[in-house]
Amino acid sequence: MAVNFVRPKIPKFAPDPWAIQFDEQGHLRHLLTIEGLGPQWITRILDTAEGFVSVTDREIKKVPLLRGRTVVNLFFESSTRTRTTFELAAKRLSADVLNLNLATSATKKGESLLDTLRNIEAMQADMFVVRHEQSGAAHFIARHVAPHVSVLNAGDGWHSHPTQALLDAFTIRRHKGDFTPLRVAIVGDIRHSRVARSQMHVLNSLNVGELRVIAPRTLIPTDVEKLGVRVFHDMREGLRDVDVIIMLRLQRERMESGLLPSEEEFYRLYGLTEEKLAWAKDDAIVMHPGPANRGVEIESSVADGPQSVILEQVSNGIGVRMAVMSLCMSANRGENA
Repeated sequence: MAVNFVRPKIPKFAPDPWAIQFDEQGHLRHLLTIEGLGPQWITRILDTAEGFVSVTDREIKKVPLLRGRTVVNLFFESSTRTRTTFELAAKRLSADVLNLNLATSATKKGESLLDTLRNIEAMQADMFVVRHEQSGAAHFIARHVAPHVSVLNAGDGWHSHPTQALLDAFTIRRHKGDFTPLRVAIVGDIRHSRVARSQMHVLNSLNVGELRVIAPRTLIPTDVEKLGVRVFHDMREGLRDVDVIIMLRLQRERMESGLLPSEEEFYRLYGLTEEKLAWAKDDAIVMHPGPANRGVEIESSVADGPQSVILEQVSNGIGVRMAVMSLCMSANRGENA
């Protein structure tokens, strides 16, 4: 039977709708969204990641923290970069990793998602990494797993992509240090982007100086100002004096017809070219969560240029995901208080 997810229903008496992310002792058990983490936990994750990025430079790229543990990647939605970096992160922590092919899984043959989860749990799984096209899917799974199992959200619908936002913040901090004097601009398809929503939450939690979004009116969600951003529809005004530019992918698969005149027109007005990049500060960095569409969202000479940190984001993603995995697994051992 098919399972349809919606934004999770939270009991009215719950003081914090995302309290499920923590166990009764206040340990981080799941990572489902940036909301509810607060600056202390965000900073702790970033600090922990600093200790893991150097593992990549070692001759033997492994540490034994998750030896004997099993991590299962449940990707109901296709992904190469995110799934691969989660897999590498788990293996560098010495975990056993199982990648399920959901295209041929039992859920496609009529088995319910909960029955599938119960069967995987019976194989002594310790962590599920979940990507799903429906908002709330990771939260739904977290509410039904056994007490020893952690759930990490690798992207759910339009809602959240917490580890992407954390690795973006990690990359910004490595280049710019303190967030408070920074102007950050997020450019492109804000309306359909779970990455943008998570970036807004994490950057505002870290007290960024000014957060801007730049897009045509059709790609800006209603009331986005309530998320603590300034809205611009003109690239020259929006990029003026910014320190960080985060370009977004056009989410064609989630886009209704008629939202854009054409990709050529979007690139002319909102694609990041060398000419437009010159409107930002001279030392501004350029980011993109990928996959980047060259000639639609960004000019190749900018994507590969000296101000681009796009490949650093990918590398940093491994260290940040190692940090999240180790902290959540530590919670199951009662160690991360």
